[in-house]
Amino acid sequence: MKSEIIEYLKERQQASVDELAAALGKESSKDFSSLVRTISQMERKHQIRFDDAGRLQLKQKKESITLKGTFHAHKKGFGFVTLNEEEEDLFVGRNDVNHAIDGDTVEVAVTKVADRVKGTSAEAKVIDILEHSLTTAVGQLVLDEEKPKYAGYIRSKNQKIRQPIYVKKPAMVLDGTEVLKVAIDKYPTKKHDFFVASLVDVVGHVNDPGIDVLEVLESMDIVSEFPEKVLEEAERVPDAPTESDLEGRLDLREEITFTIDGADAKDLDDAVHIKRLKNGNFELGVHIADVSYYVKEGSELDKEALNRATSVYVTDRVVPMLPERLSNGICSLNPNVDRLTQSAIMVIDAKGRVVKHRITQTVINTAFRMTYSDVNDIIAGDQEKAEQFKSIVPSIEAMVQLHDILESMRFKRGALNFDTSEAKILVNDKGRPVDIILRQRGIAERMIESFMLVANETVAEHFTRLNLPFIYRIHEEPKAEKVQKFIDYASSFGIRIYGTANSMSQQALQDIMEAVKGQPYEEVLSMMLLRSMQQARYSEHNHGHYGLAAEFYTHFTSPIRRYPDLLVHRMVRDYGRSKETAQHFEQVIPEIAVQSSSRERRAIEAEREVEAMKKAEFMEEFVGEEFDGVVSSVVKFGLFVELSNTVEGLIHVTNLPEFYSYNERAMTLQGEKSGVVFKVGQPIRIKLTRADKTTGEIDFEYLPSEFDLIDKTSKQSRGKSRNRRREDGPRSHSAKERDRKGQKDKKPKTGRSQKAFYKEAVKKGAKHGKGRRKGRRAK
Repeated sequence: MKSEIIEYLKERQQASVDELAAALGKESSKDFSSLVRTISQMERKHQIRFDDAGRLQLKQKKESITLKGTFHAHKKGFGFVTLNEEEEDLFVGRNDVNHAIDGDTVEVAVTKVADRVKGTSAEAKVIDILEHSLTTAVGQLVLDEEKPKYAGYIRSKNQKIRQPIYVKKPAMVLDGTEVLKVAIDKYPTKKHDFFVASLVDVVGHVNDPGIDVLEVLESMDIVSEFPEKVLEEAERVPDAPTESDLEGRLDLREEITFTIDGADAKDLDDAVHIKRLKNGNFELGVHIADVSYYVKEGSELDKEALNRATSVYVTDRVVPMLPERLSNGICSLNPNVDRLTQSAIMVIDAKGRVVKHRITQTVINTAFRMTYSDVNDIIAGDQEKAEQFKSIVPSIEAMVQLHDILESMRFKRGALNFDTSEAKILVNDKGRPVDIILRQRGIAERMIESFMLVANETVAEHFTRLNLPFIYRIHEEPKAEKVQKFIDYASSFGIRIYGTANSMSQQALQDIMEAVKGQPYEEVLSMMLLRSMQQARYSEHNHGHYGLAAEFYTHFTSPIRRYPDLLVHRMVRDYGRSKETAQHFEQVIPEIAVQSSSRERRAIEAEREVEAMKKAEFMEEFVGEEFDGVVSSVVKFGLFVELSNTVEGLIHVTNLPEFYSYNERAMTLQGEKSGVVFKVGQPIRIKLTRADKTTGEIDFEYLPSEFDLIDKTSKQSRGKSRNRRREDGPRSHSAKERDRKGQKDKKPKTGRSQKAFYKEAVKKGAKHGKGRRKGRRAK
């Protein structure tokens, strides 16, 4: 039918839908519906178009050179277009967006080329939208009597959607308290600057507990409920393995094996055992739940798991990749029950080298369900805990020794440590945040991480040596321009840098981080280094893992919550059965890698958005309070300040008491009259002026204090500076500078210093972010 439509329009140039139906003999009800669907598909693919009179035409090919890319919108209306990983993004002004929405695949024309000398980016305008990324939206319904044709419009949490989304009237009566999920039917145009959508589901009501988090998740198509077919298939999975399930498996039920997880973990997917061998080497067994045994390729469970690709963890809930019957049931390595596993059993020498390994299907029976806190207590010498778990104390002691060896080995080869502070937000039964605490990483947490890392490396190397199709977790070398920005940033603190942006080794980066240990800006530099790295992703090609300085790396250890791990387990089982197996995996791995990487980015975005929302909601109670914080970042439009609980807010330049000039190289702001300087890592006293749960934004006001740094530049030098400005004409903060551009995406975090003066400073701040009350209230 598509070919017939194209041929007809080539001959007649244009036609109405009725004329086309008559010409093609599609006038019956069934045929006409099929014709309309085909026309709709062709229009979405930009093969045909409707003119202003509503007649169909073939899409005309453009003669000018255009480029195809992905549009990334900013909430202020402008945006950027990413062409590929190698090319710099193109800037698109708000007047050149042409109704493109964040994530759209667009066609653009370059209007201004980049100027490397001036440091300006290339600019472009959107000339066509090839594919819309936004197909559904979620938000609270707002009744609108001015447009009686619609039930009203929804207010989406996605700040990058600037136009209202009007909802067609459904059969049910809506009162304006509903949070709706809708399917987009029509997109904004020059004539109608709004969306039109149809109701898909009522997610909940505005006063329901936890509706705010659910709204964020639903808006990203992260759905908690599983389809009925998937749940029915999960119900057919047995509660326990049978004797036939154990056939052909290595029986490790007599080994002293146990799990170590957080106290609130329910999906226990990894267990360990360890032995000291007579020659001084260690035998380490990493045993992972054999999820692939129950989730068969092509099954409803498998299709849903691939669609989700990862579990999503946000404040008070988990949206799992697999139904709870599997993740918390037969696939969870609960104590004192037989469980099917896949194991990487490694012999590791005193230098941390895996000298022998075996990757196979096994059956285990764990002795204990240990928590990180219990193991950390035993390591710290808690006699009561040691007596309670005395049968595994020798194993824990050996694990600590092996962890030290593995950690030292990774450091020597150049692995980078991005161990920055993380916050845990505690909420009550209504979903409201009641406290923010820092996550603690003790030896037990780092020890298990070490064992998972060495297992992942061993499995990846095993399949690489066999020259079989495989899925890798890769982390490519950072781009030179990003490394240069980090070098410039580190140099502003007086740190000596060895190497250039094009030849910066991991060891040189390690030296930089070692040099700043204990400094106020240590964690900020760590975060800056992390941001200079490329994003890790999944690939069918092995490019190594730069951050870990590992030649081979994959994900093998969490198949309950990550699809690539499940795929690796499937390959462990299926390889060797036939030649067709390798061909099959070679075909499916690239698409699975892309899907898994995309879903991982979506999960990270959801976690960040919920965290920002909950932190802002927590701080609403303290508007007007004073705090002592630390300058975590300085940019030309202001400075970010972080409190001891990782809550971060902005002091905008327009809210400072005088004009502050920005030194891009030193990354400082300096008051023209007072000489007060703001730089990263310094203590600062602030007042909370705004906390907006809807946007996740927090604003602070600067308060003069004993922490202020005064530049000792002579008045004569500052006078010369003022004279130069008089000659150049008046200066003012531009609209672009006042813009909050990218507050959520670009704000780095910082930690606390070990220096005495800084410790004294933060003592005046409130524990877990609760501020120093003003005199009258404190009394």
